[in-house]
Amino acid sequence: MAPLSSSTREVFSEAVRAVLETWPVLQIAVDNGFGGAFSQQKAEWMVDALQQYFTDNGDLQQDEVEDFISELMNNEFNTVVDDGSLPQVAQQVCGMFQQCEQGRLAEVREQILKLKQKKTSSGRAKATPAQTPQDDDDDDDEEEAMDCEGGSAVASVSSTAVNDLHHEEEEDDGWTVVRRKNH
Repeated sequence: MAPLSSSTREVFSEAVRAVLETWPVLQIAVDNGFGGAFSQQKAEWMVDALQQYFTDNGDLQQDEVEDFISELMNNEFNTVVDDGSLPQVAQQVCGMFQQCEQGRLAEVREQILKLKQKKTSSGRAKATPAQTPQDDDDDDDEEEAMDCEGGSAVASVSSTAVNDLHHEEEEDDGWTVVRRKNH
């Protein structure tokens, strides 16, 4: 693998940023401070860390990228991603990296533009408390399940689809688990 040129690295970095900024799991983690007071800075750092991971490692496989992103989410946001979105995110980033390596920057820029349009038209995903059955004798230990809502139904992934696909639970140990809803 030949190292990416400076301009190609910039395009790839912009591509990683576009993918991560439109990922509902990361949006929820940042918006709800799962990474603490510096959640937004951690999300921005993730872009650089992921771009550097590709630069430092040749011939990465999708599962390696999934594991790396999963580890970042776990370590930086105390979030275990269990909603099925990691393979999609890793696949997008891997595909864009390959296109950058092949010099197909116009295609990558087009994908970045589509992701940015999706971001502006769909708004940000939000975690909202969902109604959960409560035990009468266990009122002191109330736990909330969280649903994910998108901004508008205009994007390719509508707010209904996001709401149907993602579910969050705070575990007893303080970790937040994002899972795909079972229907």
